[in-house]
Amino acid sequence: MIISTFSYLWSSTAIDAIAQLSEHGHRVFEVPVSSPHCWPVEMSNAERSAASARLRQYDAKIRSLNAGGYDINLASPAANMRQKSIDHIKAVIDLAVDWETQEVVISPGTRRPMISPPLEKTYDWMYESLAVLTPLAKQAGVRLLLENTPYCFTPTMRELAEVVGTINDDVVRVVYDIANAAYIGEDPVASLLAYHSAIDFVHVSDTGTDIWGHDPVGTGVVDFVGLGEAVHATCGIANCVLEIIREENALYELNKGVQDLRAKGWKIP
Repeated sequence: MIISTFSYLWSSTAIDAIAQLSEHGHRVFEVPVSSPHCWPVEMSNAERSAASARLRQYDAKIRSLNAGGYDINLASPAANMRQKSIDHIKAVIDLAVDWETQEVVISPGTRRPMISPPLEKTYDWMYESLAVLTPLAKQAGVRLLLENTPYCFTPTMRELAEVVGTINDDVVRVVYDIANAAYIGEDPVASLLAYHSAIDFVHVSDTGTDIWGHDPVGTGVVDFVGLGEAVHATCGIANCVLEIIREENALYELNKGVQDLRAKGWKIP
């Protein structure tokens, strides 16, 4: 199972977080791209090489980099803002190459909530941005994974599956975030089973429907027994990211999350 270092966003660098987690048997990670945790333009070639050496020392691998979605917008009405977003994701792809990372998680983009731009134009801007990024990712040997988030303009799995189908290139796929889906009232188990052909990754955590969270297993509304069965039938445990986010006692919460999933029938090695 892949472990997200999200809980360490403000307390340590990604590599230092991985150092601690690897001492407890975790070996594969997803790293959120956020300064100062991990920010490509702030990292020299020497720092990237040193990080790679430490990963080898810990027998650890960064499977995915999560490029983020708050500071960037591939569907912005402003061309220069779309370009800034493209440039950021290019930098993340370059870092993925340096660290032999296979996937880069990205947001489809956002719409202004009041007097929103026309939805058709928003899709056009997103596709225009992805038309630039797709060949770059393919050349780098990296997949781009679109994430369902409540604040983006394609929050449901059905909408993201339609985007992937329209692009029709295996380099663009979906990371399905279970908590994000449950928070907006989508059935994660049914959607994973229905759209698994478009999904490469699954982000795993719990949430309520009143407050959006990435919470410990069993504290919210997610059916983890049914979800585990769906995961084993589709993408598999190796493509699941445990994304419980807790600044306090992060290591304990992540270790307990793995134990709780096993107790729900998840066959985690």
